[in-house]
Amino acid sequence: MKRRDFLRLAVQAGCTAGLAGTLRFAESASGPAERPKNAMSNRKYWIWNSIDKKATDQALKEKYKALKGHGLTGVYIAGELDDREFEIIKAAGLEIHTWMWTTNRRDQWIRDNHPDWYMVSRTGKSCFDQPPYVDYYRWVSPVIPGVQSYLKDKVAELAQHPAVSGVHLDYVRYPDVILPKALWKTYNLDQTEELPDYDFCYSEHTRKAFKEVSGRDPMDIKDPAHDQEWLHFRYDSVTKLVKQLAQVVHDHKKIITAAVSPPPRLARKICRQDWDKWPLDAACPMIYHSFYDESVEWVGECVLENIQTATFPIYAGLYMPAFHKPEELEQAIGLVHKRGGAGVSLFGDVGPEYWKAFEKAIAD
Repeated sequence: MKRRDFLRLAVQAGCTAGLAGTLRFAESASGPAERPKNAMSNRKYWIWNSIDKKATDQALKEKYKALKGHGLTGVYIAGELDDREFEIIKAAGLEIHTWMWTTNRRDQWIRDNHPDWYMVSRTGKSCFDQPPYVDYYRWVSPVIPGVQSYLKDKVAELAQHPAVSGVHLDYVRYPDVILPKALWKTYNLDQTEELPDYDFCYSEHTRKAFKEVSGRDPMDIKDPAHDQEWLHFRYDSVTKLVKQLAQVVHDHKKIITAAVSPPPRLARKICRQDWDKWPLDAACPMIYHSFYDESVEWVGECVLENIQTATFPIYAGLYMPAFHKPEELEQAIGLVHKRGGAGVSLFGDVGPEYWKAFEKAIAD
């Protein structure tokens, strides 16, 4: 199953009574809080995009000229470094931030040389040959020094490019131990509680590292879902990796951002991601409201909680198929502004009427 199909299933089915209950955010009695520490005088607007080696120069020039004309600041762009497309993007007046999958790696070099780097579930299933949920879930352990060095080299390669303004991390976490409820039926699962098949990482490397600091083997833990030392060990393993990657990017005088799960307290629960502790220059929480069976209003509520805990700008990630009419997109962006968000990033195709709604929203 491809990533787009995976996301589409979640949108079509709607999400999560179980998780949605944890996602209701109460406002103070005095109303929505302002956010001076995270507010930006100049908002920014982004789109997740991919290098297109098949497109002609003219097609690319028209594409990026149009994106700039709609009011975008820049692109988070996936794929190999491409001087031709980068030159066209820069000429259009857009920032380039290279978009990198981090601990979810499908690199053939890793498969050929380090199958031991892959995360392992509590039941002994390795992401090398038995990935959870979908075939592209090939997660490597952030605990392993070799993984850290490998990813630092990858980040350095991206950051050193003169056209690149920043590096944008994605999949910088553990695999989902709990999926949106809409997908439970698809995979014939009941994830009311954590299931051992989806609880990672119990590789030899990670077990050894945890035992060195705790004196315990995680395989001996009776209730891993609630063992705070084991949970925080995994949160911290991702945080330590991000700190290393951020240092590399900052050494190149570039910006580091990340696509993350919203909000931090839920991200810790479902994918061991403690992202409000990371040394980022900005974050893009993927506030895909339909995944959580929420209305558009939830976008604003989620932005509010995100900015109350993070110390860096928040760009709300918006999933275009979740908006059934252009007015909903306009409403969502307005809520992001109202709650103190620094802007938005769009994921998915944007039709002409939606671009009109986007332009209207960012002009307010």
